[in-house]
Amino acid sequence: MKSKMPVLASVVALSMMALTACGGSGTKESTTPAGTAAPAATASTAKDTITALLPPVSPNYQKNFEQMSKDFTALYPNLTLKIEPASWEDVKQKLDTQVNAGSPPDIAFGGSDSIPKYIEQGLLMDITGTATPDMVNDFDKAPLEYMKNGKGLYGFPAYMEVHALGGNKEFLEKAGIDWKKVQTNGWTYDEFRQAIKKGVVTENGKTRYGFVFAVKGVAAVDYLGIMAKNAGMPHAFNKDLKYAYTSKNYLGLLKDLRALIDDGSMPKELSSVDAGKRWNMFLTAQTMITGKGLATFENSAKANNAKIKAADGSAVKDSVPVDYIVLPAPTFQGAKPSAATVVDGYMAFRGKKEPTAEHKANVVKAAYFLASGKVAATTNNDLFAAHITQSGKKEAANMKIDRNPDNVAAVENMLKNATPARSDIPSDLSAKAIKIETEVIVPKFQGLIAGEVTPEAMYEAVKTAAIAAFGADGIVKD
Repeated sequence: MKSKMPVLASVVALSMMALTACGGSGTKESTTPAGTAAPAATASTAKDTITALLPPVSPNYQKNFEQMSKDFTALYPNLTLKIEPASWEDVKQKLDTQVNAGSPPDIAFGGSDSIPKYIEQGLLMDITGTATPDMVNDFDKAPLEYMKNGKGLYGFPAYMEVHALGGNKEFLEKAGIDWKKVQTNGWTYDEFRQAIKKGVVTENGKTRYGFVFAVKGVAAVDYLGIMAKNAGMPHAFNKDLKYAYTSKNYLGLLKDLRALIDDGSMPKELSSVDAGKRWNMFLTAQTMITGKGLATFENSAKANNAKIKAADGSAVKDSVPVDYIVLPAPTFQGAKPSAATVVDGYMAFRGKKEPTAEHKANVVKAAYFLASGKVAATTNNDLFAAHITQSGKKEAANMKIDRNPDNVAAVENMLKNATPARSDIPSDLSAKAIKIETEVIVPKFQGLIAGEVTPEAMYEAVKTAAIAAFGADGIVKD
């Protein structure tokens, strides 16, 4: 998740304590948060503690931990929800350390794309037979699919966010860009390339770029992955389970992305731009368009605008008022739009010892509590994220939120073209693809951005690694 919510990474950095899974027993009927009776076979009145490792999912999320725990115990008097806070910087490392030690928390917040890895390690808990129909049916189908692998369900989704781009309305209009048309109809790579060229302006000896994307460190793969989905490669594997990044489209994409730097539309020093610097450049009028742009960035921009108006010294230094506009990523080589979405959620874990049926049911209750109703509505409103549960939508109806309606419509348009989940990809293939991404794609792409590696050289390196991992017949040849 660190790479998915970079702006929120600096919101909270709290210390953590070691976590251990706890067990329970008993058989008396209980009630789910949706207000329906849970099956007696998985209910319990015995005391039990459920542990959860949670990062700052939204700007105010961790401030609500105490109330969340109280509300959970009010709903289930025999249960305690023990929440351990973590920062984005250390949550993944902490979780991996505990998983490797065989004692993970009962629940951990993270990206659905990490599910195959934890399945391979044998400590994710399949909740298919424990989650009640009322729980499952509360969720929109598309995001719930992301929490599955094969026939198993390994947790509940918190939100389905679109990885879009974000533009400065004033600068877009000065460049003659019809941003409302782009929000509705999208744009091709050639249209996007010409648009960001128009956004390059030099004023008072300073350059404002047309486009800046955070690419330092692991953020590099975000940039490439988002664009690859719109270049005919929505996943690392095609429907025949052939590794997709050996396609000619991949080479074409690498050439196209490098061209944006060579055009002067992006800074030559792009390889040094991390998430914080990218956002700072956007707020200080150093770029017209930024990426990756999440819905919550509109909220962050408005908060900074208010500080500027109030002459608040905590506003970003040298920042200007920004009217944040959500924009889709361009499409490449005639491909159809395939909006990059991130589905993060509450994954259910087990220790080396098989949990009791009662404890497993209690973990599911806690995961559902966090992913639905008031908790979900409050968190998603804080993120400006779409609500994905019926219970969350009901709670959110009474909550005020200040969003640009054009941006709301733009996100809804992109969600119509959201990249579908692929629960059919075997976990071992996914694990190999992640290894190639980590060991080959990220460093080579960083070299490409820095001008040290050519598109052709990177493509050949990826192809060589793919053949070694999947065999000559396990890759796309076109």
